[in-house]
Amino acid sequence: MLSDQPTQTVGRRKTSVARITLRPGSGGFSVNGRTLEDYFPRPAHRVRIEDPLRVTGSERGFDVQVRVHGGGLTGQADAIRMGLSRALSVHDPDLRPPLRELGMLTRDARKVERKKPGRPKARKRFQFSKR
Repeated sequence: MLSDQPTQTVGRRKTSVARITLRPGSGGFSVNGRTLEDYFPRPAHRVRIEDPLRVTGSERGFDVQVRVHGGGLTGQADAIRMGLSRALSVHDPDLRPPLRELGMLTRDARKVERKKPGRPKARKRFQFSKR
């Protein structure tokens, strides 16, 4: 594509949904109207989010605006990572192979398993008593 038009994509992880708007710019990052450092105080989350930009060498080439809801901070960070990877691959199809190779375009389908009736948790059972 390689145009000046904004690219919009969606990323999901667990129960988190992130909507990404990617525009050519100077490297600004906004998450729900706040800075990345303000919204994600843990450096591990920020590193995970910025991975797609670092891998493709586009840290300063785009302004990223994110709206994310649902789940916790880890799920939200991974949802943003996936959405950002998708946006980069839509913007420039040549970036798709390195992102695919590192698994950034693959949806992580793991979710919390529901609790079953007659059990204390999803798989745990009450202690068996022989007598």
